[in-house]
Amino acid sequence: MDNQFTIYFAGSLFNHKDLIGNALLAEHIEKCSDNRYKCCLPQNLEQHQTTAVEIRNQDIAKVIECDLGLFNFDGTELDAGVVVEFMIAKFLDIPTVILRSDFRTCSEKEVGGEDWNFMCSFYPRTRIVKLNAIMSYQEALEEGQTLNEAIENYYTYMARLIIENLDAVRKEKTLLQGNREKLETLYEWALTFPGGGLDKLASGISTVDQIIAAKIKKGIA
Repeated sequence: MDNQFTIYFAGSLFNHKDLIGNALLAEHIEKCSDNRYKCCLPQNLEQHQTTAVEIRNQDIAKVIECDLGLFNFDGTELDAGVVVEFMIAKFLDIPTVILRSDFRTCSEKEVGGEDWNFMCSFYPRTRIVKLNAIMSYQEALEEGQTLNEAIENYYTYMARLIIENLDAVRKEKTLLQGNREKLETLYEWALTFPGGGLDKLASGISTVDQIIAAKIKKGIA
């Protein structure tokens, strides 16, 4: 669908709080956008694979295939896997939104950076959504009569902020402005440089030509 955009939703997924939080936010993004945005959660991908490299390859392939990226930058130290996926998205000029709900800061702030290492900052076609998780949670509790109502208010508020920024970032001028030759070179290299047999997945997810054509048609590449 030309009016539906896929989002690679990257975030920690190693405990029940991360897993449920990711799933709830993804559901609300889809619902609040009237399904304009469809989230791809790595935690929901079928993992018939049995090795670490195969799981890694599957996730990288999804980053490459999706239209946009949503990256959770919570924590005093950013999740290493999220950082790698973010950099691959920026390498391909994929429109991206960074979400930071963690109210803690780091020393990078003192030198003009964000609340994380400044090597992950200042990239084109990248929007940042920041909110204070505990304050937003307490406000949602005050507004809702029950915990379920508070959860609904909490994730609806967050989803609408993200959707607003997804709408804005995908309309920003692309770096390569639909140059098919350069885009093909970039995407082919993105499937090649990680090694580990990632390039063999190209025919499985679709060809580079098909990915690029679909993104150009949607106005995001």
